[in-house]
Amino acid sequence: MSPLIETVLFVFSLVALGYLTGFTGYLKPASGEGISEFAVNVAMPLLLFQTMVRSDFHGVAPWSLWGAYFCAVAFTWACGHLVMTRIFGRDARTGIVGGVSSAYSNVVLLGAPFILGIFGQNGFEVLSLLVSVHLPIMMMASIVLFEMFGRSGGEPMHPLRVVQNFLRRLFVNPLIIGILTGLAWRIAGTPLPDLIERLVDALAATAGPVALFAMGLSLRRFGISGNVRPALALSVLKLFLMPALVLLLVWLLGLPSLTAKVAVVVAALPSGINSYLIAVQFNTGQALASNQMTIATASAVLTTSFWLTVVLHVFG
Repeated sequence: MSPLIETVLFVFSLVALGYLTGFTGYLKPASGEGISEFAVNVAMPLLLFQTMVRSDFHGVAPWSLWGAYFCAVAFTWACGHLVMTRIFGRDARTGIVGGVSSAYSNVVLLGAPFILGIFGQNGFEVLSLLVSVHLPIMMMASIVLFEMFGRSGGEPMHPLRVVQNFLRRLFVNPLIIGILTGLAWRIAGTPLPDLIERLVDALAATAGPVALFAMGLSLRRFGISGNVRPALALSVLKLFLMPALVLLLVWLLGLPSLTAKVAVVVAALPSGINSYLIAVQFNTGQALASNQMTIATASAVLTTSFWLTVVLHVFG
């Protein structure tokens, strides 16, 4: 078995193990919520902090990377919205859920351990550049669209309220705190005390496996209940259209090999829990979002292997 295939199987085996523990009742659903909170609120912020402090980011072109990735996000989001509203006849709010489900990659729970396993620390540095803007951009887009379409009674959108809501959510997000704290420490140039460094290293090392296991438990909690056809359509957009667009754009822009490969693989990741949380916030499309997340994640075992093969062939 090649190291690449073994890594892919290892990553998704941890997800499957988490799902199995929930399916058999070995762990209660509340355990999954606690494990997810630890991964997102403790382990992953410390991993990002560690990366910001230690990394040099040589050879990475952030503006070209961000431009290529988010142009593909915008186009795929629009396609997901149109598929839901024009083909499946859903309302505009459900269309937003369809758009975000087709464009919002699971860059934290699945992406971080996956990129670390495939491309190592250098690949994770590229991913960190995406994470640093992915959360704010996707959060802002979701909030604006929620204000436009998610309010009852046709209330007009107030720009100041949108900005306040965005900033409040942004600066209490543990991942953003981890990134900003790491950058501040890096700028200060102060070495980490030995005890703090050992604590950070120990907890950051748990981020990957714990995040994957927690994701499996989450999938068991959400499951599949109806809306299979639209969920399949959105999964095709997420797993094939979006990475294809990113591949084309990074190739046209001539991004460095590693940067290009990470961008395409991140685009090929399935949707994460954020699409479901947005659906809950809209109070519409919850089953659609959870079904799409489950179907896309199960399919990603094969589709991510396909895209890894493609990027290795194209970019070496």
